[in-house]
Amino acid sequence: MPQWSQVSVNMGKSAFTQLEHNIVAGYLITAGIVSLTSNIVVLLMFVKFKELRTATNFIIINLALTDIGVAGIGYPMSAASDIHGSWKFGYTGCQIYAALNIFFGMASIGLLTVVAIDRYLTICRPDIGQKMTMRSYNLLILAAWLNAVFWSSMPIVGWAAYAPDPTGATCTINWRQNDASFISYTMAVIVVNFVLPLTAMLYCYYNVSVTVRTYKARNCLDSINVDWSDQMDVTKMSIVMIAMFLVAWSPYSIVCLWASFGDPKTIPAPMAIIAPLFAKSSTFYNPCIYVIANRKFRRAIIGMIRCQTRQRITINTQVAMTTSQQPLTQ
Repeated sequence: MPQWSQVSVNMGKSAFTQLEHNIVAGYLITAGIVSLTSNIVVLLMFVKFKELRTATNFIIINLALTDIGVAGIGYPMSAASDIHGSWKFGYTGCQIYAALNIFFGMASIGLLTVVAIDRYLTICRPDIGQKMTMRSYNLLILAAWLNAVFWSSMPIVGWAAYAPDPTGATCTINWRQNDASFISYTMAVIVVNFVLPLTAMLYCYYNVSVTVRTYKARNCLDSINVDWSDQMDVTKMSIVMIAMFLVAWSPYSIVCLWASFGDPKTIPAPMAIIAPLFAKSSTFYNPCIYVIANRKFRRAIIGMIRCQTRQRITINTQVAMTTSQQPLTQ
């Protein structure tokens, strides 16, 4: 609590004008509505179409839940504070808000890594992929959630801390107090939840692209299993996924590194608010990448919009199933 009191004293007034706060609030409200709507549609598709309930898609269900968590909890609290002009939920609200945002963010990164591993095993190592069971996938997904629980709870128990950022309207890791606790926590988070996942994604998707090109060159692409869509270009998809991962989390990592090895006071206020906004942006671009770009999901969405019954819409492909594509009900 003393640390919070000192932060409050140092805050003074917000680094943003009320107009700028209102602009941010408008963005958060719009992004929140889009995120909630698109991710709820994703969940409704899995409810309506049993054919979509595969092991791979179960990871995406969990990813949609993380997006809904950020859009349903983080966006409204931050938008309300921006409209108010300062953080309005007190010390306890700040701890809950920051912890939940870190929790859902870390879980999202972990689940993206699980998706990459699944794609690698299914396409590059079918000998291993076919041996994967639902229990295997559940353990990988559970590991992603437990990792998020650990890192989001550490600032609450004393490893680093949560506090309002310079805008005064949102809470995050207190990077303005760059002591040994903050630096060690930040370095650990960046290594475990940014560098390692990015390395894993690059490795997995690079090998996926090489494998697909090899099969295309041999005119035997049908012998492997590409279940993201009927005829999707896996190489392009991989580039988009990695690029968006970097776009979302690089600004936040830069701010933390800047605060760790430089003077936190020199970090521009706009960058301080843009960094977490970019990290949260995954809540509305994930459905575009993992759902809209998937031909089967696109058919399901069209069917739902047109109120078609399951009998009137075909979402299955002719690609043979591996373990990661088999319905969860089997």
